[in-house]
Amino acid sequence: MRKLLVFVVFVVSIPVMVINFFYSYKDFDMDTGFINNEKENDVFIRVLRGNGNIETINIEDYLIGVVPSESPLSFEDEALKAQTVAARTYALKQMQNNQGNSYDVTDDTYSQVYSDLDTLKYRWGEYFDQNYTRIKNIVDSTKGQYMSYDGDIIYAFFFSTSNGFTEDNKDVFGADLPYLKVVDSSFDAEETDRFSVTTSFTKDEFYNDLGIPYSDELIITDVVRTASNRVSNLCINGYCFNGISFQYKLGLRSNDYEIIDNGNIEITTKGFGHGVGLSQYGANALAKRNKNYEEILKYYYQGTELKKL
Repeated sequence: MRKLLVFVVFVVSIPVMVINFFYSYKDFDMDTGFINNEKENDVFIRVLRGNGNIETINIEDYLIGVVPSESPLSFEDEALKAQTVAARTYALKQMQNNQGNSYDVTDDTYSQVYSDLDTLKYRWGEYFDQNYTRIKNIVDSTKGQYMSYDGDIIYAFFFSTSNGFTEDNKDVFGADLPYLKVVDSSFDAEETDRFSVTTSFTKDEFYNDLGIPYSDELIITDVVRTASNRVSNLCINGYCFNGISFQYKLGLRSNDYEIIDNGNIEITTKGFGHGVGLSQYGANALAKRNKNYEEILKYYYQGTELKKL
């Protein structure tokens, strides 16, 4: 019966292999939905590069190019392991969602940043062998591991630095996901000297960037904040904005901000990034407190399980 089942699955998979030639695998993983090599559990991901080419890369090799592109090498090993599992989980979810498309991820911040070996060699110079060996060992130590909730691969979003709390996914990306809720991450502040940053704009710059008429008088009303104290809505001189749209128009580091008019417009932000999921600097703080990568992941993705392909 098992042989028959494998044969049926193989036959069903033939059209997929014809359309997506990189799926050269032999066995179908019923938990994840990916077709894997039955001996090595190799999974390949299609990466749209900046030059427009689509490269098919073993996901573990892909992660060697992602982890040092998304996290500083100064981070603790356990924080980098947490980043690795988060990045693998994110990639697997993208593969699951893009099976009918020509590629799974881009190599930039629209997905997650990936650097090939030539780029890493240029970036690291004489330290390439040392850094490459460290990252490869970190990736190998978590090989095939991903985060799951209720039997499904999670959306493992991550970002740089919290404002003291992570954000609820529904306030950023819309979906109400039980594993992407607000958690305390106040320890981020001790990990970076850019936790709080003030940016100054002339009034011309400020109003031009927002696309509203110039005024000598700045009137801020109807400020609404989320449970994590990030701005969800505000009005400037009667023109109203979504808090994230306001952030992007002005190129701010986060949507937790305070605005002051002292001739110029000074905006002070806390944190860096969208705030959903794993805080990278928070993960490093937890690693310094002797938390292992599984504990870090389960803290930021609450109610999830660590699974393996």
